[in-house]
Amino acid sequence: MAATSAEPITILIASPLDAGQVARISDHDPARIRVVWEPALLPSARYAADHIGVPPDLNEAELERWRALLAEADVLFDFDWLEPAKLPERSLKLRWVQATSAGIGEFLARTGLDRTDIAFTTASGVHAVPLAEFVALSLLYFAKDVPMLQARQARRHWERHDEGELAGTRILVIGLGKIGQEVARICSALGVEVWAVRRSGASDQTPPGVRRVLGTSDLRTALPQVQGLVLACPLTGQTRHLIGARELGLLPRTAVVVNIGRGNLIVEPALVDALEGGRLRGAALDVFEEEPLPKGSPLWNMPNVLISPHSASTVAAENGRIVDIFLANVDRFLRGARLINLFDRERGY
Repeated sequence: MAATSAEPITILIASPLDAGQVARISDHDPARIRVVWEPALLPSARYAADHIGVPPDLNEAELERWRALLAEADVLFDFDWLEPAKLPERSLKLRWVQATSAGIGEFLARTGLDRTDIAFTTASGVHAVPLAEFVALSLLYFAKDVPMLQARQARRHWERHDEGELAGTRILVIGLGKIGQEVARICSALGVEVWAVRRSGASDQTPPGVRRVLGTSDLRTALPQVQGLVLACPLTGQTRHLIGARELGLLPRTAVVVNIGRGNLIVEPALVDALEGGRLRGAALDVFEEEPLPKGSPLWNMPNVLISPHSASTVAAENGRIVDIFLANVDRFLRGARLINLFDRERGY
């Protein structure tokens, strides 16, 4: 996959990106790369590190211009915002796409891009710290019974009480990638005993902060022994609906579920039933089976649910971190080395 031509490779910025980060890419190796960035043809970002944005209303001439840019590109920074499924026919020179998300398997399967020869790299690791912080927040939110405090504050009601404690509890983290490892590091620092499930099971190498590593076959045995379940794994054919009514029923009634992976890791109606029936302490959810979460979803009105609009991973520094990975990969691409965070089609992540 090395760039063997004497001509510079053409990199097209294909989703919203701030000017400072575009300049970093342009200045990285100007003799060997040519960066094309036409923000008027891209969606407008609504907040820092928004890679979806508000689509522009392009006329026919502008649409043709965008398609012409796609045809010239050797590399894309993010997927075509307009018609990503048509990349194979519109971008015949395209060899590599740097995604801005860590989890792209479902998207690639839906668009058929996983059946092409294009290389895809992910933003794996970029979101580990903010997502781990969200997990810590969520566990503390229920350990300290913040919903009760808010309800009493709203009534101006003063009544002393005893509080719960997060230290000394045990959680099970499903997925030991960069996000799961960061969750373990932060939670163990708070005095939490961390167990983890990963596809490969136990090994001699246990990540820092993890007390015990289990295989997927041990999941149901472990669930009754934990006070928190954290889903931090990618969505694949093996993990879709990994947590259903049976698994939720194995958790103690005092347990909290935190999902920072993908909505379809959990059977959402089963989760709703468990929460409504008092069979779980609570849930903190950053992802859902349908997004945006429908206004009619009962999750909105549950006092034992903390909802985040798929934003727990998004922080102001995100673009810079993604560009760091991209620039390291540009160097690798130019010399024909293996790319960082290369998407594995067989594994689905």
